[in-house]
Amino acid sequence: MTAPITQDVLTLPRKLPVSDKTNIVGLTRSALRDALIAAGTPEKQAKMRVGQVWQWVYHWGVRDFALMTNLAKDYRALLADNFIIEIPEVVTRQISEDGTRKYLVRIAGGHEVEVVYIPETDRGTLCISSQVGCTLTCSFCHTGTQKLVRNLTAAEIVGQVMLARDDLDEWPVPGAPKEEVRLISNIVLMGMGEPLYNFENVRDAMNIVMDGEGIALGRRRITLSTSGVVPEIARTATEIGCLLAVSFHATTDEVRDQLVPINKRWNIATLLEALKAYPGLSNSERITFEYVMLEGVNDTKEDAHRLVKLLEGIPAKVNLIPFNEWPGAPYKRSSGNRIHAFADIIYKAGYASPIRTPRGEDIMAACGQLKSATERARKSKAQIEAEAGLA
Repeated sequence: MTAPITQDVLTLPRKLPVSDKTNIVGLTRSALRDALIAAGTPEKQAKMRVGQVWQWVYHWGVRDFALMTNLAKDYRALLADNFIIEIPEVVTRQISEDGTRKYLVRIAGGHEVEVVYIPETDRGTLCISSQVGCTLTCSFCHTGTQKLVRNLTAAEIVGQVMLARDDLDEWPVPGAPKEEVRLISNIVLMGMGEPLYNFENVRDAMNIVMDGEGIALGRRRITLSTSGVVPEIARTATEIGCLLAVSFHATTDEVRDQLVPINKRWNIATLLEALKAYPGLSNSERITFEYVMLEGVNDTKEDAHRLVKLLEGIPAKVNLIPFNEWPGAPYKRSSGNRIHAFADIIYKAGYASPIRTPRGEDIMAACGQLKSATERARKSKAQIEAEAGLA
């Protein structure tokens, strides 16, 4: 396999719009404090001003400084002269028959990513992206056929949450009764890209999302999914504190090398060793192992028994994902009987083994199907098949 298994450093240069104003979105509290002081805020007032601006932007969802009514008019003018509040642009919104929403989002430089909102009876999950394209070229994943363009900034990651809240009309209204039911109750970093190859921006964005004076989602409401970037795994626990999911998908190195090429860099044994040492790991904060079910590839009873053996000593659950097909895909979905038999073996060994219900397939919003529309339009089915080695 010639596909890259580490981050491609020859990425396209980011073409940011020319502006002398600083975007407040994506700044950490300390960075915002420094920026406000640099713009003329007296140092003694800086902590208070950070709190005020933070609440307007992240709790109330306000984008216009003129509406920040607990700030003096001259200070609002100072903010408007030096700052902007900017989030990515929604290009298109599609709504699936099952209620799933997929947003095509344009970011600086004209690049595009996709964001998916999945409503369920007991929760609403927002699946967000961390990179434009992906480095990992996992052979079952449509996103992996799109080369990495660049990492998203913290502003572009937080902005995905904010634009979804805009669309769902979820920002609270001053003076209105507090709404206890949240439409976006969970966030998963399972969209386009490998989050741990963009660690600092993902960390800063998630710490903004978790901040109690803003969007205020608890750390256990956020799940970061990695294909196994071993050196960054412990940092996820200590610097973000969210739940961890691992795109596992195979029980031997031979198969995982083909499905998840990063396995050639950090193999199954090395990955499992890092997971066993994951800080804060417990039965209440288990690691989720994601396992896409591919007919004749990784779905035998022998695979299930091997998986059970590999999980020994790790508080875990296994999410079984029926393969979501896409044009030119080199695999087929395992049969329902095969998936249920696999799940039964995992369950009887003492691990939760839910089978994920495919959502948003009719709008290509299901797991592994995300890809920017511009990239998708640029390639014919024949090209995709050729890249997958099927031609």
